[in-house]
Amino acid sequence: MTDSGAAYRWVVVREDGNGNSYRVGRYATRDEAENVVSRFGPAEQRQIYRVECTGGGDPDSR
Repeated sequence: MTDSGAAYRWVVVREDGNGNSYRVGRYATRDEAENVVSRFGPAEQRQIYRVECTGGGDPDSR
């Protein structure tokens, strides 16, 4: 939770070609997280970016 009470439950994860995963950032909404992923441009051959929900509430809510 932040000071304002908003939960940052959406995470952008980068996975490289060796299967290593790294959290890139946390976001309050799925739309925010997906917007960040879209700004990374086309996926390089050996890495992907994905959005994950860290839990709590309806994971399909935006």
